[in-house]
Formats: sequence, structure tokens, C-alpha cells
Amino acid sequence: MEDAEYSLMDAAEEGMWWYRAIHARLLAAIEARPGLPALPLLDAGCGTGGFLARLAHSSPRPALGLDYNPRAAARAAAKSGQPTTAGTINALPFPDAAFGAAVSVDVLCHAAVDQDAALAELRRVIAPGGTLVLNLPAFAWMFSAHDVRVHNARRYTAAGATSLLRAAGFADISARYWNGFLLPLMILQRKVLARREDHASDVGDFPPWLDNLLHGVTEIERRARLPLPAGGSVLLVATRP
Repeated sequence: MEDAEYSLMDAAEEGMWWYRAIHARLLAAIEARPGLPALPLLDAGCGTGGFLARLAHSSPRPALGLDYNPRAAARAAAKSGQPTTAGTINALPFPDAAFGAAVSVDVLCHAAVDQDAALAELRRVIAPGGTLVLNLPAFAWMFSAHDVRVHNARRYTAAGATSLLRAAGFADISARYWNGFLLPLMILQRKVLARREDHASDVGDFPPWLDNLLHGVTEIERRARLPLPAGGSVLLVATRP
């Protein structure tokens, strides 16, 4: 990911509507699994630590972050107060069955990630009975300048991502599109309006009224729990047998 994108993430992830929306979904997915092994949670691809910070204030479960960018990992530790390490998801530097759960947000899609190796590593470090929560960008036709800036090489369908997890040995897999209510606006922004370099990233400052409006739409969608046929992202929850 471009260094500039890490800076944008660091500045935006505590307040921007998209980060608030994905963090709420990650927490809900973890809290829906009360029988998780009593082990720490891994944030694989923690970036600058926004979710680790949210977790520190919302859950008694200890957590650990990993990011391949050492500066981002250090910033995540400073921001969240949680331990972090620099490393690759392709070869996680942790022992077998070390975590009760793992989350990974928009990491499997990166050009530097071997998705089969990464899923095998996540399965290895999650204890039996533990949970994997993945967020992935949806639909190849939604590829845009933002994907280039964050070094995305792939976007996914719910069915395709489910097949990947099943082949990697995960079970009880659920896959749901989200950010579907705002998908028409995303298409407009990515495919019609984003023609200039300063519009190449999706991350940035929004006027407070607009940020709150967009977040409110995602909250209505989340609480309605409607099975959406499409969305900007797909959220997967699976069990490590």
C-alpha cells in the first residue's frame, strides 16, 4: 500500500464513516461467537491500529496486530496500546493455535499476498473452534484508482470467497455483502467522478453532516440484516474446525 494511504488511514480511521461501519461489523461478528477459545485475537493487516484501538475499548479480549509495514505496525501499537509486530500474512510469525479469533480487513486482495498461503496460515494460527472474520472488496468491475493506490490485485464475490475459505479448510462459512445501500453512489464516485489524481483515494475527510449521513445509512443496513444481492464489500465469518 502507498505510504500516503497509510497517512490517510491514520488520520481517518477513528472517525470516517466507512471505518466506523466496518469496525462495528467486526465487533458484532466476534461477539456473536461467545464460545471462542480463551486466547488473544489477531488483527492480520492491522494498518495504523484503528480496529485494535476500538477493540481495546470494547472488549476484554487481548489482541495483537500484524502489518507488513513496520512504520504502520509501530503506529498501531502507539495508537491502541496493543502489541504489534511487522510481518507478512503469507508466513505468520506465530505458533500454531495461538489465537481464539482472527480478523483481516482488505488484506487477502493485495498484490503481495498469496491468498492460498495466507488462508492456510490463518487456519494454522487459529485454535480449533476459533473464528476467522474477513472483509474483502467486492466485484472485479468495481476496480478503481483506489485499488491501485492500496495495491489491490483482486476483488471478490461472496460465492468465490466462500469457495476459497472452504478449500482452505474452514467450516460454517457465512458471507454477506454490505454497503449495498450506498453501492450506486460508490459506482458514481469510482467510475464517473474519479477522474483526477486528487480523487484517486476513497479515504479522506468528509463534512460532518455527510459523514454522519453515510454512517447512518450503513447502520440502518446493518441493523436490518437484509441479505443483500450486492455491496461494496463482502464480510465472511468462518470457523476453524
